[in-house]
This record gives sequence, C-alpha cells and structure tokens, in this order.
Amino acid sequence: MKAEFVLLLLAGLSVSVAQAKSGTGTDPKKPYQSFMGDVPATIADSVAETLKFVEGNFLGAAEAMPENKYDYVPTAGKFDDVRSFGEQVKHVACAQFAFFNEFEGKKPPDDCERGGHDPAKTKTELIGYLKSSFDYSNSIIATLTAKNALDRIEGRYAGPNTKLGISVVSVWHVTDHYGQLVEYLRMNGIVPPQTQKYGLKVR
Repeated sequence: MKAEFVLLLLAGLSVSVAQAKSGTGTDPKKPYQSFMGDVPATIADSVAETLKFVEGNFLGAAEAMPENKYDYVPTAGKFDDVRSFGEQVKHVACAQFAFFNEFEGKKPPDDCERGGHDPAKTKTELIGYLKSSFDYSNSIIATLTAKNALDRIEGRYAGPNTKLGISVVSVWHVTDHYGQLVEYLRMNGIVPPQTQKYGLKVR
C-alpha cells in the first residue's frame, strides 16, 4: 500500500508538471505556470518546486489569519478534539523538521502530533517556526539525487520509506493541512490569499 501511495503522489506531481508544460494550469488562466516554469532538470527540483508552491500557499494562509483567531476552533459541525488554527501551523512546522530529520538519518521529534517541543505560541513566533521549518526542508531536499532517491530511511513519520518517498509525503502533508486552514479562514470570512488571485469572494 505504501508503494502505491507514493506512486499516486508522484503521479499528482507529474500532472502539475504536465499542466505547466502545456500552459494549463499564476495567471488565473494558467495557475501553475509561474511556479513550475520550465520542466525540472533534476529529481530534487521535481519535488522541491511543488513543495515550495504549497509551502507558499500554507504560509500565506497562516499570515492571513488575525492573531486573535489563532486559537480558533470551529464549533459548527463535527470538530471535537481538532487542532486550533495555531496548532495546525505548529504541527506542520514540526512535521517538516521530522520528515527531513528522517531524510538525514537523524532522530525526529517525538511529539509532532501535539505540535512538538518548540516553545512558539504567538502568531509571530509560530510563523517564524514555520518559516524555519520550510527553510530546513528546502535545504535538505536539494540534496536529493538519482543516486540517493531510493535510499532507505527509518522513522515514525511515514517510515520506513525512501528519501524520495518521504519528500513526496512532505508535499502531501502540507497540502492536507492547508485544506484545513482554508476551512478555518473561510469560517472567519477570510478568502485564502492564493484564492484571492482568482477574484473569488465569500458568498
């Protein structure tokens, strides 16, 4: 199942590349063109360019939410025991460190499900933590090559896996939680910055 999961995610990345190459797909009429540009020349770029795009979306959403809403948890619907907006941000930051600690063969944090051990609490601190996690993940993914892509990695976060596999999982994970942040923003009357590019409004 894990191999099928990674293949499915890689297929999704390939679709983005194909859309960029064909000109479909941030021109509202070509939403993927500007972030992909030319077809990636390396394995690292094939994943890194998409990761940077989704990181940008996630960071934009994190910055769009007012600080006094960082403890927001939806109440309409079934949202028992879900993370607050700020906890979502902290979880993603911790997970980026965890995935790429495993990539490097290091021991990842034990507590990313609960946000990790970093003391960040305020919006400014959490965004700083998030940015540092993205800087770290991008620096490590740049070392991905055809030679090491299938090297085995171990760890409790999506492991055991390969270096390529864990890199793709990191893309999926950011997008998964981005979707949750979008819901939290819209419940507070905020259109996510990435969506604003298309001129869409809250009805």
